[in-house]
Amino acid sequence: MTKFDVVIRGGTVSTASETFVADVGIRDGKIVQLGSTLGPGLEEIDAKGHFVLPGGIDSHVHISQPSGDGIVMADNFESGTRSALFGGNTTLMPFCLQQKGQSLRDALTDYHQLADGNCYTDVAFHLIVTDPTEAVIGQELPALVADGYTSLKVFMTYEGMRLNDADILRVMDTSRRTGALVMVHCENEDAIRYLIGLHEAQGNLAPTAHATTRPIVVEREATHRALSLAEVVDVPVVIVHVSNGPAIAEIRAAKARGLKVIGETCPQYLMLTADDLDGMDWEGAKFVCSPPPRDKESQEDCWNGLEQGVFDLFSSDHCPFRYDDPQGKLNPKGKTSFRHIPNGIPGVELRLPILFSEGVIKGRIDLPRFVALTATNHAKVYGLKTKGSIAIGMDADIAIWDPQLRRTVRHADLHDGADYSPYEGLDITGWPVTVLLGGQVMVREGKLVGRKGAGSHRARTARQSTEHRKTA
Repeated sequence: MTKFDVVIRGGTVSTASETFVADVGIRDGKIVQLGSTLGPGLEEIDAKGHFVLPGGIDSHVHISQPSGDGIVMADNFESGTRSALFGGNTTLMPFCLQQKGQSLRDALTDYHQLADGNCYTDVAFHLIVTDPTEAVIGQELPALVADGYTSLKVFMTYEGMRLNDADILRVMDTSRRTGALVMVHCENEDAIRYLIGLHEAQGNLAPTAHATTRPIVVEREATHRALSLAEVVDVPVVIVHVSNGPAIAEIRAAKARGLKVIGETCPQYLMLTADDLDGMDWEGAKFVCSPPPRDKESQEDCWNGLEQGVFDLFSSDHCPFRYDDPQGKLNPKGKTSFRHIPNGIPGVELRLPILFSEGVIKGRIDLPRFVALTATNHAKVYGLKTKGSIAIGMDADIAIWDPQLRRTVRHADLHDGADYSPYEGLDITGWPVTVLLGGQVMVREGKLVGRKGAGSHRARTARQSTEHRKTA
């Protein structure tokens, strides 16, 4: 009698703590057995010479997010999750943006309507709080956390989205009481606006000015302030998309003080620099994101943060806009000033291959560290209890990697909705070739075989709430 729905045979399995050769037995969408002499499966996958890894969890992506008048994000849930799947990911965590005057519940309803039936991966939503009214703080947030929306994001930059310190404290305090986790985008908006004024007075409007109006110091100061606010409230906090050494030093110091702080960085801070924004004929607009790429020293600092455990998460911050498009980077205003170039770059499909090639293949991190940074830690941090590891009882979300497969990045070979890749021409060694979601083969030997709608929304578990407040 057939024992398994699927058996993956002879691959090198890695978890966040160990690597071993084993067969993987799957039944009813779950991993049910690991061993060397498993019985037959309805489907057998030969993984000899390949790595069998947990499907990636990208906990920082933007899909179908409102982006301003006349600006349209390049990816919807169909294209965004399809692209993620080809990059070895099986769960995405997009942001649900509350617009001014909108209830969080209404915003979630809108996002679910966009996602339902259109996903190739599982999804779990973060909430972006831009309008923390008494009703939002006192009623909506606690109810939504209880419903499984257990993480939220606040901004210290972007006029119209940023919160002042008092409102950030209110959101953090609600998170402490409900067990939600706060993510913070750390840049000092007042300093940025001051620098923008100086640049405009000098006629410095090209894309490269985006980097010089958002220097390291404005990220470092905001990181220090966000960590201080979290310390006041005594609440864990995630500092997202960290780009440089001084901000890393703030996180390291906060951890040394005993603060529960989680650090995140992204591929652009390992591979790009501010010089990329200085392209000819406005080509630099392709690389405009916030915080901006820095310099070679900052790249090395971010690598050190990954190696030394300062960073717990490696995410894409996938935020795609088309370049040659009046609704994208080259919108009418964007062609005249860096201020109007949509912030964000595509990257969800290349997050894992870049870290594998530049990190594992080049010896900067080992395979268990790769698994931790790209899957296991995301599941632990954000309450995805049945994801992020190859172990009995876990969801059979698995990516099978060919560690020798070499490719040169061409956007024509990718699957997102953008019209360019910021990593065009990059040589990568090691690619996911077969991807399973809940035991169902979605990509087989580089070909899409799974159906749209196979992915679903996943509610999550909040951490234990605390009613006490730390006092001096």
